[in-house]
Amino acid sequence: MDRQKQHITDLDNYLDYLRHIKKYSDHTVSAYEIDIRQFMDYFKENYLDANKHTIRDFITDIYLQTGKKTTVSRKIYAIKSFFTYLLRKGRIAKNPFDAINTPKVDKMLPEILTEKEMLEFLDRLPEQTFMQLRNRAIFEFLYATGLRISELTGLKLEDINFPDALVRVMGKGKKERIVPFNDFSKKILLRYLEDAKLRFNTVNEYVFLNARGKRITPRAVEMILQETYREFSNSNKHIYPHLFRHSFATHLLQRGANLRIIQELLGHSSLATTEKYTNLNYSDLLKVYKAFHPRSG
Repeated sequence: MDRQKQHITDLDNYLDYLRHIKKYSDHTVSAYEIDIRQFMDYFKENYLDANKHTIRDFITDIYLQTGKKTTVSRKIYAIKSFFTYLLRKGRIAKNPFDAINTPKVDKMLPEILTEKEMLEFLDRLPEQTFMQLRNRAIFEFLYATGLRISELTGLKLEDINFPDALVRVMGKGKKERIVPFNDFSKKILLRYLEDAKLRFNTVNEYVFLNARGKRITPRAVEMILQETYREFSNSNKHIYPHLFRHSFATHLLQRGANLRIIQELLGHSSLATTEKYTNLNYSDLLKVYKAFHPRSG
């Protein structure tokens, strides 16, 4: 049995256990199934490899989507119970949710870079070589947009509207959204692209390239970020690209931005369904971004 089929079997067996052994109602079993499948979809076939850091990423994304601690707590309880079942059945050696305290959601949110730490790190980055300029362009753009690392490495030149400082992003579930970026990241990005054109004597369809002029990989960005942060930061925090996304959202929240606007920027709800939010439009999104992003002041 392949891994994906085994995961489906694990879930089906657990749901049967809830129905026939625990005697849970159909409504409760359905709620458990929805929460567990959401977790599975987030990690794809690798959900059994989840650890406390990636689980905290999942928890934060759920909180930013819903804004409700009670919803987060409910999902954690359901998923943790599923892992407890797998542990008893010998499918896993350890329950990764044992390191997660519930329902105190605030303590489960991942460690972010404070606004001061983020800006100090970015401002220390050198730009003397092509690679240094590319790295700074990557990190500035991650913080400017809150993109997922896969979204950033998949960006193409045709996705960027430089005059209006907007980027078209294809997110999870092939949902398209438009995200602004600030003048600071725009200037560095344009300099990097000009250098890339001269260095490789051609224009690649992808924005961020490796040393051979090919599309850079998410893993490469992660390794470069960790190495760069160790060199140009005074902090010993665990650093990874998704942390920029959480920092982006948290800093906007701390400065007073509306959670619903942040959800739009992060791609947690489709721009095609903005009618469900009161008076939400591109104008509102741009105004909030320019008013609250630390690099836009």
